[in-house]
Amino acid sequence: MRTSVLALALVTVSLGACSTVVETVKGPALAPIGYPAQLIPVTQAYQAPPRPRSASANSLWRTGARAFFGDQRARNIGDILTVSIDIDDQAQTSNTTSRSRSNDISGGVSNFFGLENSLGRAFPGGFDAQNLVGLEGTSNANGTGSVSRSERVNLTIAAVVTDILSNGNLVIQGRQEVRTNRELRELTVAGIVRPEDISSANTIAHTQIAEARISYGGRGDISRVQSAPVAQSLVERFSPF
Repeated sequence: MRTSVLALALVTVSLGACSTVVETVKGPALAPIGYPAQLIPVTQAYQAPPRPRSASANSLWRTGARAFFGDQRARNIGDILTVSIDIDDQAQTSNTTSRSRSNDISGGVSNFFGLENSLGRAFPGGFDAQNLVGLEGTSNANGTGSVSRSERVNLTIAAVVTDILSNGNLVIQGRQEVRTNRELRELTVAGIVRPEDISSANTIAHTQIAEARISYGGRGDISRVQSAPVAQSLVERFSPF
């Protein structure tokens, strides 16, 4: 059993190493197109969409329709809507701490079982019964910290309705990959939106997405050179000094 587990581990490591070598030589590969259900691997309870009702006799109006013309906004599982991401955040924090403390303690012994004179002879010229014990302590601590952060992201991505909650809210997920030469950029978005927040143009802002999960990054030659080596990151992460 142990041999089988070891062999499986070796095969997994070998495949991972091979994929890393291939990516180093040929650049990052695009992920296969698929239903983006893995972005939120949680099963949500949903209600079935209402069945379309036929028009009444001698009328083009359908009972229960939201508009005279067809509503093109996403409302069913599999529908697509556009997510507008416009993040412009700035934060600045500055803290300064200063602490200082000094202690001075002294004590003496006037009588010590009648052996004061004997102790004086044992320590000639350096014995003082009134200053037999002395303690001093000083501690200083200074700290200064500042944080200045500025983020700007302006992107647009198409997302798919992957689930409908029991209250009618929509679970959306979207993924976009762009490859330029040997650099791959990935953009993912996921969250929960209200149908009434979707505009007539079938778009929604990222500020109207609850439990929003937005990721923008990439991998490739440039990203690999800019990032710290794995060994260095581990040393900096777990070093006690």
